[in-house]
Amino acid sequence: MNKNPNAWFALILLSAINLTNFFDRLIIGAVAEPIRLEFLLSDTSLGLLATAFTLIYAVVGVPFGRLADRFSRKNIVGIGVFVWSLLTALSGFAQSYSQIFAIRLGVGVGEASFAPAATSLIGDLFPAEKRARAMSIFMLGLPVGIALSFFISGSVAKNYGWRSAFFVAGIPGIILAFLCTFIKAPQLRTRISESTETVRSPYRTILSSKVMQWIIISGALHNFSLYALSSFITPYLMRYFELDIRNANIAAMIINGVLTLPGLLLGGYLGDIVRSKRKNGALLLIAMTSLASAPFFFIAVNAERTSMYLFLIAMGTGFMLMYFYYAIVYSTIQDIMPVDLRGTAMSIYFMAMYILGGALGPLSIGLLSDHFTRNAASVAGVVELTSVSLEPFRAQGLRSAMYIVPAISVLLAFVMWKAARHLGRSQPETSTTGG
Repeated sequence: MNKNPNAWFALILLSAINLTNFFDRLIIGAVAEPIRLEFLLSDTSLGLLATAFTLIYAVVGVPFGRLADRFSRKNIVGIGVFVWSLLTALSGFAQSYSQIFAIRLGVGVGEASFAPAATSLIGDLFPAEKRARAMSIFMLGLPVGIALSFFISGSVAKNYGWRSAFFVAGIPGIILAFLCTFIKAPQLRTRISESTETVRSPYRTILSSKVMQWIIISGALHNFSLYALSSFITPYLMRYFELDIRNANIAAMIINGVLTLPGLLLGGYLGDIVRSKRKNGALLLIAMTSLASAPFFFIAVNAERTSMYLFLIAMGTGFMLMYFYYAIVYSTIQDIMPVDLRGTAMSIYFMAMYILGGALGPLSIGLLSDHFTRNAASVAGVVELTSVSLEPFRAQGLRSAMYIVPAISVLLAFVMWKAARHLGRSQPETSTTGG
């Protein structure tokens, strides 16, 4: 690994901020059920909270990506984490669905500033042959942040109410924002060619890559499944397996946090190894792990109420296999893009990934869940479909909706195979590190 102490300090700090990023993002999923019951919401309304957050995150991320290629990335990161952490804490004061909806939009704007600047900075600090492992360390913030969000938020919500969970979540990010001032970032990269700026639009340059096109599609499919599951896994555990909010979040932490760590670390480690032997080997690895995740997701959703441990193991294994994706794809984007377009490339990728995947996933599951809930109630002879009369059928409705996830995993495997084929035929990378 890179022996530069500044690179390691930046990587560790950015990883910690990434942890708070996903902690604050997933807190809605952790306390979704008490929020739904207090404000008398449908699953569609719950899904819309995640969808609205994701849409604003994706759209605002594109100009932030361009800023990351032009201005101080450590300042962008520091201001962003301060803003979203403050707004996360303010979410605890919301007195209506519309208020929490509006505040979550603000959190999305703050978080949108982070990933393009952070990944671009890591791309400059670490050489190509070690970049996937650096990205895997950075992306440890994802499962650890999610795990802690479920565990801490669930425990706080049980003992002190869901509002207190937001107050607790906002504190760490404000501290980390101050520490960003100590990052010694590389100088902003000079343009290696006038063509990307003056002759051709940077967006056209990025989207002209066939590999990048397939990677963008893969991001949408990947996020569709994982955001849908992350948003509804705690409500599912509470409804279907009848766990209380604390135990449901502990189970969610194990599935979406603890069991995902091996996949993330192995993705970075094996990705660098197979890439050194075959140019497109890392992307082929993701195609295989994505395909392998499908039967595990199916087994998990198909598990009966008496088989909670089967659900936990199968769902956790599916998540683990899907987590191979992050380190490999993020480092591949850094590899195939010119150094002066990395932040922009990541922002375009994130926009498509979140609009077409992260935003649609929770909303689609919510809509399907409400549809199947109404169907189950009608079959049972319920004539007046109110929020109260539908409540006994919500577990089955949500279960039926989640069968879409294994199908998406199979489609993702095909898309990654196509990306790997194009990478195998493309020219060698034009750049490795920044200035």
